[in-house]
Amino acid sequence: MLRLENVSYSYIDGGNKRTILDNVNYDFEKGKFYTILGPSGSGKTTLLSIIAGLDKPESGKVYYDGEDIDKIGLGSYRRNKIGIVFQQYNLLTYLTAVENIELAMSETDNEIPKNIREVAYALLEKFGIVKSKADRMINKLSGGEQQRVAIARAIASNVDLIFADEPTGNLDTETEGEIIKIFKNLTKEFNKTVIVVTHSTIVSELSDHRLYLNNKTLNDM
Repeated sequence: MLRLENVSYSYIDGGNKRTILDNVNYDFEKGKFYTILGPSGSGKTTLLSIIAGLDKPESGKVYYDGEDIDKIGLGSYRRNKIGIVFQQYNLLTYLTAVENIELAMSETDNEIPKNIREVAYALLEKFGIVKSKADRMINKLSGGEQQRVAIARAIASNVDLIFADEPTGNLDTETEGEIIKIFKNLTKEFNKTVIVVTHSTIVSELSDHRLYLNNKTLNDM
Protein backbone atom coordinates (compact mmCIF):
# COMPACT_ATOMS: atom_id res chain seq x y z
CA MET A 1 0.00 0.00 0.00
CA LEU A 2 2.81 2.45 0.86
CA ARG A 3 6.42 2.23 -0.30
CA LEU A 4 9.45 4.28 0.68
CA GLU A 5 12.19 4.17 -1.94
CA ASN A 6 15.63 5.60 -1.09
CA VAL A 7 14.15 8.40 1.01
CA SER A 8 16.78 10.83 2.35
CA TYR A 9 16.40 14.05 4.31
CA SER A 10 18.82 16.56 5.78
CA TYR A 11 18.85 20.11 7.09
CA ILE A 12 21.35 22.81 7.94
CA ASP A 13 22.21 23.09 11.64
CA GLY A 14 24.61 25.84 12.66
CA GLY A 15 26.08 26.00 9.17
CA ASN A 16 26.55 22.23 9.02
CA LYS A 17 24.47 19.79 7.01
CA ARG A 18 22.85 17.15 9.22
CA THR A 19 21.42 14.04 7.56
CA ILE A 20 18.68 12.30 9.56
CA LEU A 21 17.30 9.94 6.89
CA ASP A 22 19.64 8.16 4.50
CA ASN A 23 18.20 6.01 1.68
CA VAL A 24 15.32 4.67 3.76
CA ASN A 25 13.41 1.82 2.10
CA TYR A 26 10.30 0.11 3.44
CA ASP A 27 7.02 -1.45 2.25
CA PHE A 28 3.90 -1.06 4.40
CA GLU A 29 1.15 -3.64 3.84
CA LYS A 30 -2.59 -3.02 3.81
CA GLY A 31 -4.52 -3.92 6.96
CA LYS A 32 -1.52 -3.83 9.31
CA PHE A 33 -0.74 -1.78 12.43
CA TYR A 34 2.82 -0.40 12.46
CA THR A 35 4.66 1.53 15.15
CA ILE A 36 7.85 3.51 14.62
CA LEU A 37 10.15 3.99 17.59
CA GLY A 38 13.56 5.61 17.96
CA PRO A 39 15.58 8.05 20.07
CA SER A 40 14.56 11.69 20.29
CA GLY A 41 15.91 13.56 17.29
CA SER A 42 16.21 10.43 15.16
CA GLY A 43 13.76 11.78 12.59
CA LYS A 44 10.54 9.91 13.42
CA THR A 45 8.24 12.90 13.06
CA THR A 46 10.13 14.05 9.95
CA LEU A 47 9.63 10.63 8.38
CA LEU A 48 5.93 10.72 9.23
CA SER A 49 5.65 14.21 7.72
CA ILE A 50 7.26 12.96 4.50
CA ILE A 51 5.04 9.89 4.08
CA ALA A 52 1.98 12.02 4.96
CA GLY A 53 2.85 14.52 2.23
CA LEU A 54 3.40 17.35 4.71
CA ASP A 55 7.09 17.64 3.78
CA LYS A 56 9.20 16.51 0.84
CA PRO A 57 12.31 14.32 0.98
CA GLU A 58 15.65 15.66 -0.19
CA SER A 59 15.77 12.64 -2.49
CA GLY A 60 13.85 9.43 -2.98
CA LYS A 61 10.19 8.66 -3.56
CA VAL A 62 7.04 7.74 -1.66
CA TYR A 63 4.52 5.56 -3.50
CA TYR A 64 0.86 5.02 -2.63
CA ASP A 65 -0.63 1.94 -4.33
CA GLY A 66 2.28 2.03 -6.78
CA GLU A 67 1.87 5.71 -7.70
CA ASP A 68 4.33 8.46 -6.81
CA ILE A 69 2.52 10.77 -4.37
CA ASP A 70 4.05 13.77 -6.15
CA LYS A 71 2.17 12.68 -9.29
CA ILE A 72 -1.02 12.18 -7.30
CA GLY A 73 -0.50 15.72 -6.01
CA LEU A 74 0.30 16.25 -2.33
CA GLY A 75 -2.93 18.17 -1.71
CA SER A 76 -5.03 15.46 -3.32
CA TYR A 77 -3.06 12.76 -1.51
CA ARG A 78 -3.67 14.37 1.90
CA ARG A 79 -7.33 15.07 1.14
CA ASN A 80 -8.33 11.76 -0.41
CA LYS A 81 -5.85 9.03 0.52
CA ILE A 82 -4.83 9.51 4.16
CA GLY A 83 -6.01 10.57 7.61
CA ILE A 84 -3.76 12.07 10.29
CA VAL A 85 -4.12 11.94 14.09
CA PHE A 86 -2.05 14.42 16.10
CA GLN A 87 -0.91 14.39 19.73
CA GLN A 88 -2.68 17.71 20.30
CA TYR A 89 -5.84 16.47 18.51
CA ASN A 90 -5.99 19.55 16.18
CA LEU A 91 -9.79 19.60 16.29
CA LEU A 92 -11.76 22.78 15.61
CA THR A 93 -12.83 23.96 19.06
CA TYR A 94 -15.60 26.24 17.74
CA LEU A 95 -17.40 23.17 16.34
CA THR A 96 -19.07 20.23 18.04
CA ALA A 97 -17.62 16.74 17.74
CA VAL A 98 -20.12 15.73 15.07
CA GLU A 99 -19.50 18.95 13.13
CA ASN A 100 -15.76 18.18 13.06
CA ILE A 101 -16.59 14.82 11.46
CA GLU A 102 -19.01 16.38 8.96
CA LEU A 103 -16.40 18.92 7.92
CA ALA A 104 -13.85 16.18 7.19
CA MET A 105 -16.42 14.33 5.11
CA SER A 106 -17.31 17.45 3.13
CA GLU A 107 -13.70 18.25 2.19
CA THR A 108 -12.81 14.97 0.45
CA ASP A 109 -13.35 14.01 -3.18
CA ASN A 110 -14.02 10.41 -2.10
CA GLU A 111 -17.52 8.96 -2.27
CA ILE A 112 -19.38 9.85 0.93
CA PRO A 113 -23.00 8.96 1.87
CA LYS A 114 -25.44 11.84 1.45
CA ASN A 115 -26.81 11.52 5.00
CA ILE A 116 -23.51 12.68 6.49
CA ARG A 117 -24.98 13.77 9.84
CA GLU A 118 -26.33 10.26 10.51
CA VAL A 119 -23.10 8.66 9.31
CA ALA A 120 -21.04 11.02 11.50
CA TYR A 121 -23.08 10.13 14.59
CA ALA A 122 -22.75 6.42 13.82
CA LEU A 123 -19.01 6.71 13.29
CA LEU A 124 -18.49 8.55 16.56
CA GLU A 125 -20.60 6.01 18.42
CA LYS A 126 -18.39 3.28 16.96
CA PHE A 127 -15.53 4.92 18.85
CA GLY A 128 -17.39 5.41 22.10
CA ILE A 129 -18.75 8.94 21.57
CA VAL A 130 -22.51 8.76 22.12
CA LYS A 131 -24.88 11.31 20.55
CA SER A 132 -25.12 13.49 23.66
CA LYS A 133 -21.34 13.91 23.64
CA ALA A 134 -21.16 14.19 19.85
CA ASP A 135 -23.28 17.34 20.15
CA ARG A 136 -20.89 18.95 22.65
CA MET A 137 -18.29 21.54 21.79
CA ILE A 138 -14.83 19.98 21.56
CA ASN A 139 -13.46 21.73 24.65
CA LYS A 140 -16.26 20.13 26.71
CA LEU A 141 -14.81 16.66 26.06
CA SER A 142 -11.98 14.93 27.92
CA GLY A 143 -8.58 14.37 26.31
CA GLY A 144 -9.36 10.73 25.61
CA GLU A 145 -12.73 11.65 24.09
CA GLN A 146 -11.12 14.31 21.91
CA GLN A 147 -8.61 11.76 20.63
CA ARG A 148 -11.46 9.39 19.79
CA VAL A 149 -13.08 12.18 17.79
CA ALA A 150 -9.74 12.84 16.06
CA ILE A 151 -9.46 9.18 15.05
CA ALA A 152 -13.05 9.17 13.76
CA ARG A 153 -12.27 12.32 11.78
CA ALA A 154 -9.18 10.65 10.28
CA ILE A 155 -11.23 7.85 8.71
CA ALA A 156 -14.40 9.88 8.02
CA SER A 157 -13.25 10.78 4.51
CA ASN A 158 -13.21 7.09 3.53
CA VAL A 159 -9.42 6.64 3.42
CA ASP A 160 -7.39 3.45 3.92
CA LEU A 161 -4.18 4.88 5.40
CA ILE A 162 -4.00 6.42 8.88
CA PHE A 163 -0.96 8.19 10.36
CA ALA A 164 -0.63 9.15 14.02
CA ASP A 165 2.11 11.18 15.73
CA GLU A 166 2.39 10.35 19.46
CA PRO A 167 -1.41 9.97 19.67
CA THR A 168 -1.35 8.82 23.31
CA GLY A 169 1.34 11.19 24.58
CA ASN A 170 -1.13 13.31 26.57
CA LEU A 171 -3.23 10.43 27.89
CA ASP A 172 -3.13 8.31 31.04
CA THR A 173 -2.23 4.63 30.81
CA GLU A 174 -5.82 3.36 30.88
CA THR A 175 -6.97 5.75 28.15
CA GLU A 176 -3.84 4.97 26.15
CA GLY A 177 -4.83 1.30 26.12
CA GLU A 178 -8.33 2.17 24.93
CA ILE A 179 -6.99 4.30 22.06
CA ILE A 180 -4.62 1.53 20.95
CA LYS A 181 -7.51 -0.92 20.89
CA ILE A 182 -9.23 1.46 18.48
CA PHE A 183 -6.18 1.51 16.20
CA LYS A 184 -6.01 -2.29 16.25
CA ASN A 185 -9.72 -2.45 15.42
CA LEU A 186 -9.18 -0.15 12.43
CA THR A 187 -6.85 -2.76 10.93
CA LYS A 188 -8.87 -5.83 11.84
CA GLU A 189 -12.44 -4.65 11.22
CA PHE A 190 -11.95 -1.91 8.62
CA ASN A 191 -8.76 -3.23 6.92
CA LYS A 192 -7.02 0.14 7.36
CA THR A 193 -3.25 0.53 7.45
CA VAL A 194 -2.18 2.38 10.60
CA ILE A 195 1.31 3.87 11.10
CA VAL A 196 2.02 5.35 14.53
CA VAL A 197 5.10 7.25 15.70
CA THR A 198 5.48 6.67 19.44
CA HIS A 199 7.82 6.58 22.42
CA SER A 200 5.49 4.18 24.21
CA THR A 201 6.54 0.55 24.55
CA ILE A 202 2.92 -0.26 25.50
CA VAL A 203 1.76 1.03 22.14
CA SER A 204 4.53 -0.66 20.17
CA GLU A 205 4.05 -4.06 21.81
CA LEU A 206 0.44 -4.14 20.63
CA SER A 207 1.26 -3.39 16.98
CA ASP A 208 1.68 -5.96 14.20
CA HIS A 209 5.08 -4.59 13.16
CA ARG A 210 7.56 -2.70 15.35
CA LEU A 211 10.02 -0.53 13.42
CA TYR A 212 13.04 1.29 14.80
CA LEU A 213 14.51 4.46 13.32
CA ASN A 214 18.11 5.06 14.30
CA ASN A 215 21.38 5.90 12.59
CA LYS A 216 19.40 7.34 9.64
CA THR A 217 17.76 4.03 8.72
CA LEU A 218 14.46 2.23 9.40
CA ASN A 219 14.46 -1.45 10.32
CA ASP A 220 12.16 -4.08 11.79
CA MET A 221 12.76 -4.77 15.45
